[in-house]
Amino acid sequence: MIKTDVVIVGAGPCGLFQVFELGLLGLKAEIVDSLRQPGGQCTELYPDKPIYDIPAIPMCTGEELTTDLLKQIEPFPPGMHLGEEVTVVRVNDDETFYVETRAGKQFEAKAIVIAAGVGSFQPRGLRVPDVEQYEGKSLHYRVRDPEKFAGKRLVILGGGDSALDWVVELAGIAEHITLVHRRDEYRAVPATVETMRGLESQGKVTTIESAKAKAITGKDGMVESITIQPKEGDAVEVPADDVLVFFGLAPKLGPIAEWGLDINRKTINVDTEKFETSTPGIYAVGDINYYPGKKKLILCGFHEAALAAFAIKQRIEPDKKVHVQYTTTSPIMHERLGVED
Repeated sequence: MIKTDVVIVGAGPCGLFQVFELGLLGLKAEIVDSLRQPGGQCTELYPDKPIYDIPAIPMCTGEELTTDLLKQIEPFPPGMHLGEEVTVVRVNDDETFYVETRAGKQFEAKAIVIAAGVGSFQPRGLRVPDVEQYEGKSLHYRVRDPEKFAGKRLVILGGGDSALDWVVELAGIAEHITLVHRRDEYRAVPATVETMRGLESQGKVTTIESAKAKAITGKDGMVESITIQPKEGDAVEVPADDVLVFFGLAPKLGPIAEWGLDINRKTINVDTEKFETSTPGIYAVGDINYYPGKKKLILCGFHEAALAAFAIKQRIEPDKKVHVQYTTTSPIMHERLGVED
């Protein structure tokens, strides 16, 4: 049994910043996330995608933001339990919480913060016969190492931002890219579509529109070609070394839906004073929560994490007034941060 002040469900940007805000108030946290690395969607799906609306940071990638947040919480090192999913949450008689993961790891906490983003999410899969034998080998739902595709013949499936971003990104190193989209209009930002059209005119990219993948041919998990069926006309067999699939995410609340919380269309209702859910002592910050006027922005989640931390401190120490202290001048803050006055 791991005893702690707070269990945070989710290691995305809001979950990581929650550690910092709790740490400033002298509270310890343990983080549990079903993904195998911290950063949530920022590192899992968009590690190289630029972010422009983090205060005082003109531009950073999702991976850089995660790295900086991990650096920021170093004075308050949390237990980090990655690749694990919380399945059981139960209120104890003394109003603490019993938390258990699918793997059987157990926690006792005085509060819980759900910072699970869109919940337990998985990329939408490609539906063709025997696709499983290629997944993770030569068929990919995310790009972890772009250099892996240098000199390769790529087929990219999709018509949104992710698909076209990677067409543009990989066109400079791939031998050739074939982009397949089920429609003739794209959901990506116009500037990216224009860039893709430029690459098409240069012969670096071939587009097949109003079409979908029908079959994959290969052996030992390695793709050799993919059969594309246009809406009209005969099927086309496209030689390929790797297939990248970007059909978006299928978000699910997963076990969170069974915790007895007030759910609102795959999000959790909270108040705007404490960001507390319908269960006292359980809070929700970031994309997972809902309240009137909610905006799904990282900076809004940071604000929510700060107010939730103060509410949790007050819950744990109800007889003490929780004062706001500034990190610029407070000796207590400096001590907790490990900096010298």
